[in-house]
Amino acid sequence: MNKNQIPRARPWPGFPTSKGLGSFGDANCMEQLLVHCANAIESNDATLAQQILWVLNNIAPPDGNSNQRLTCAFLRALIVRAAKSGTCKMLAAMANAHCHLSIDIHTFSVIELASFVDLTPWHRFGFTAANAAILEAVEGYSVIHIVDLSLTNCMQIPTLIDSIANRLEGHPLVKLTVAGGATEDVPPMLDLTYEELGSKLVNFARSRNVILEFRVVASSYADGFSSLIEQLRVQHLVYAESGEALVINCHMMLHYIPEETLSPLPNTYSNPYSFEPPSTQSFRTMFLKALRGLDPAVVVLVDEDVDLTSNNLVCRLRSAFNYLWIPYDTMDTFLPQGSKQRQWYEADICWKIENVIAHEGLQRVERLEPKSRWVQRMRNANFRGLSFGEDAVSEVKTMLDEHAAGWGLKKEENDLVLTWKGHNVVFITAWVPN
Repeated sequence: MNKNQIPRARPWPGFPTSKGLGSFGDANCMEQLLVHCANAIESNDATLAQQILWVLNNIAPPDGNSNQRLTCAFLRALIVRAAKSGTCKMLAAMANAHCHLSIDIHTFSVIELASFVDLTPWHRFGFTAANAAILEAVEGYSVIHIVDLSLTNCMQIPTLIDSIANRLEGHPLVKLTVAGGATEDVPPMLDLTYEELGSKLVNFARSRNVILEFRVVASSYADGFSSLIEQLRVQHLVYAESGEALVINCHMMLHYIPEETLSPLPNTYSNPYSFEPPSTQSFRTMFLKALRGLDPAVVVLVDEDVDLTSNNLVCRLRSAFNYLWIPYDTMDTFLPQGSKQRQWYEADICWKIENVIAHEGLQRVERLEPKSRWVQRMRNANFRGLSFGEDAVSEVKTMLDEHAAGWGLKKEENDLVLTWKGHNVVFITAWVPN
């Protein structure tokens, strides 16, 4: 038996034997089985849940094709949910008896993470398009202050420094501010402190004849980065007249800020924005309005184009299943089965699936919103969208040529969208104060 599989139980009356499960193997059928299993767990029907789990366990091995591996990850997340809620005691006991249900998240070295990020356009798309938008926005400034709110631990910054060194005359002073501790509990994880990473970035910039000042501000997405915003607000009062260009670079980070579907909890939800009046708005809304008050030269927003905010488990499951097949499908084009990088990649996706399916409340941090909703949020915060120029589009297309043929690019109004086999994957939008 594969050590990652749930022990095979005897089939229940009326369910097919493992030899008769071939018809259950397509993605639509797997999705329906997962939905029925989720409903059974939520209604505390342990017998039905176990019957469906037996079928899923037989048709979705962890080393199968992309749809099978995707389904296996959802199966595991549903069992974790049952164990957490205690609604299905037999399933909870099963989960507790098999420690393989825990996810082995890899901690990357800088070199490993840089290589990992370069494997697909998932992050490179945002890096490339964002760098082009930033360079255009800061041209002519002698001081550039970049606030990097990034899931990838500053992996975009070396490419941006290279671009500044090669394209901007006079090599402006670059200030880089990051939110320390913002992603310490979210993969991908790095084996360096931000101070150590900052030292490496300063040295790299020096090798490109760019002066870089690096600063870490302890701040968390849980309260909308309020301490970071407060520090930036104070700096804005000091440097507003000095000709400093403020760049807010948001790469797959803002969806961790709590939004409207996270109900206020006693003693945990208060307004941390000391300069804002008390409000019933979400931290996400307050954060964007606070950014607008800083009068940035440009705000770049990159994220995954999917809605995972529903408080209904089945809605979230369907939405996640019909989006997260994409990384599993792309993986088969560039990583051989059994490779370490594939294990690391799939473990990070499993972490996301578990967070979306097994957790609720403050623990459920993967609260992605589609591009259309972010566009409306930015407009409501009094920002105006910028269009990406021909140079940015050309650079993205050149980057995509380095990857598998299934990747594509489309333009939706002012925005760019990365696609896989025609399906939206990641979007990028750029904004200036209205």
